Amino acid sequence: MANICVKLPDGTVQEHPENTTALDVAKGISDGLARAVVAAEINGKVVDAFRPLSELSDEAEIPLTLLTNRDRTALDVLRHSCAHIMARAVMRLYKGVSLAFGPTTSGGFYYDFDLEHKISEDDFAAIEKEMKAIIKQGEPFERFMLTRDEAVDLCRDLNQDLKVEHIETGLSAEESVSFYRQGEFVDLCRGPHIPNAGKIKAIKMLSVAGAYWKGDSSGRQLQRLYGTAFFDKKELAAYLEQLEEARRRDHRVLGKKHGLFALNPEVGSGLCLWLPKGARVRVTLEDFLRKELLGRGYDPVYSPHLGRVELYETSGHFPYYRDSQFPPLYASEAGSLLDAMTQRLESGSISKDDEDKLIAAAEVLGVNFDGYKPSASADDKKSWIHGWQTANERYLVKPMNCPHHAHIFKAQQRSYRQLPLRLFEFGTVYRHEQTGELNGMLRVRGLTQDDAHIFCTGDQVEEEFRATIELTKFVLESVGLDDYQVQLSLRDPNSDKYVGSQENWDRAESALRGVLQDSGLSYGEQPGEAAFYGPKADFMVRDCIGRSWQLGTVQLDYNLPERFKLEYVGADNAAHRPVMIHRAPFGSLERFVGMLIEHFAGAFPLWLAPEQVRILPLSEKSTEYAIAVAKQMEEAGLKTTVDLKNSKVQAKIRDAQLELVPYMAVVGPQEAEAGHVALRDRIDGDLGAMPIAEAIARLQQEVRERKVRQVVKSNFTQIEDDGAERFEG
Repeated sequence: MANICVKLPDGTVQEHPENTTALDVAKGISDGLARAVVAAEINGKVVDAFRPLSELSDEAEIPLTLLTNRDRTALDVLRHSCAHIMARAVMRLYKGVSLAFGPTTSGGFYYDFDLEHKISEDDFAAIEKEMKAIIKQGEPFERFMLTRDEAVDLCRDLNQDLKVEHIETGLSAEESVSFYRQGEFVDLCRGPHIPNAGKIKAIKMLSVAGAYWKGDSSGRQLQRLYGTAFFDKKELAAYLEQLEEARRRDHRVLGKKHGLFALNPEVGSGLCLWLPKGARVRVTLEDFLRKELLGRGYDPVYSPHLGRVELYETSGHFPYYRDSQFPPLYASEAGSLLDAMTQRLESGSISKDDEDKLIAAAEVLGVNFDGYKPSASADDKKSWIHGWQTANERYLVKPMNCPHHAHIFKAQQRSYRQLPLRLFEFGTVYRHEQTGELNGMLRVRGLTQDDAHIFCTGDQVEEEFRATIELTKFVLESVGLDDYQVQLSLRDPNSDKYVGSQENWDRAESALRGVLQDSGLSYGEQPGEAAFYGPKADFMVRDCIGRSWQLGTVQLDYNLPERFKLEYVGADNAAHRPVMIHRAPFGSLERFVGMLIEHFAGAFPLWLAPEQVRILPLSEKSTEYAIAVAKQMEEAGLKTTVDLKNSKVQAKIRDAQLELVPYMAVVGPQEAEAGHVALRDRIDGDLGAMPIAEAIARLQQEVRERKVRQVVKSNFTQIEDDGAERFEG
């Protein structure tokens, strides 16, 4: 039997027998390390520690990293294994369980089930008890391979019809597939998994929700069971404490309590109503950014809320992201019929009878099918329908602002002397998010982006990109968000979802990487996360309780200028193609404000607060003076109200504190006689009496400096909001 060579992270090269596993390598170093190993990594890919290394790599020197509980990716492996244990427990407790998928998320894991029993929180204790019994046995995870036909037969024998469907459709290109066994439980899964269940030291069931098979709302409805797992009980306790803190900060609850925004099903799911107080916060942010942009050489523009479908076909947004867009609007009643016909032709799911029925219905609505050949290919039929659609006008509610800005650039002849041209707009766009994915202001169907597009020459790219990075840092730090990392999102070279040439992608990715390296910012690369038209730098911001949010983004694009045939006249009097930079420091105002509500627990810093000062008269006798003070403060630019309730001042102070007003100004006969106010700080309490002008100057300075004086920090740093799936079973 031939030997293999293993190269460890410190450069050490070891020779081992061919069937050696990562666990064997660890044991050769020390028994303690072998007990600690959870998984392994080869060339960035996480793999089972119990599989022979010769199966995982054919390199002359296999680059091996051993993963223990100190590695973040090891926690993902642990949680994915726990998803299998949860599924095994559910199958032991309930009859007729059909398994769907069980991926990990940033905060834990879930598994989707089809079963008659309606799982509720009342079932959690029994499920946890069964899971702990499985974990206590410490059984190993075992991997085995089957051909597709063998896999279908096995899943049929196990009465797992969803797995059968997935093998026959989703895995139709695979010759063989992998399974994992633990005890009596067998699941179709690509892994990896922990060596044995005993590695899991702490578990908790979290919630249950509805889901659809493969996310298709027309498919089978499933039950999604969420849980989490950790290497030790202290980490679990800290995580649960953080979840409880997150619940206390829920922007949906605080938004309603403090009158910031409303969501009403009569208006429409995912369509946010900004109430006066919330609108004040939004206007403050818009005014702040607008002033900053005008000072940095940006020009304001406006674009309509819809555009012709052809506009988005040119950009690539339609049909690439059709599933997340609202259906097209047609001038003709027959438009939707022919659109449905196109989609059926695209999927190959239309029968001759159905095609005849759709044609007959469209003819009733006035469509003339001259030139349409029933015997033609699907592509020729789609081409005929597309010609009809183009001639009869179809519109989309705007999913993105960039195609409109491209045409604003194109509306006039441009010279290289006019570049860079920086256009900005607070543009509202619309996305048809699934109902189950909507989440207050954080995931909506109508969102306003602080969108800007910079059109520049190739020589200006790095300078402009650097400036947008600095702008995003400035904006985030102005609201006290200074804990962030940058994710450089790159193209997946094996995916076909991207447009443009390899040369343009290489040039764009190299430019972004160079600027980030020069900036000194902490960043990591993430292949496969680029926009379909170009790479991007996403700011991943951590809030005060440790959650990570994707907020500001900067994207570099050589492709849309090509698709829209944008040109400027160069110094040589010839036509040249500009480069396009997309950037949005806030991302969307809805998501940004929703995140700020939770970050500050509704207690905004003074410069953002919808109500900055509340005047509290001691009695009715001081009302006139209170109103006069409020007028002076309003004229000084401070958002001020007067509490005219017939109650004691202590009750008024309590109300202002509960309503999170940053400052209170108590006024009575003594203050009126001296021209003073007794200023009270929500954070520091009584600041004493002072002249009105002094109080105004003090508050104006705090607003001008955009001070963020109080944010309660958390040491826990595990929760993220993205819900991204890592490992899937």
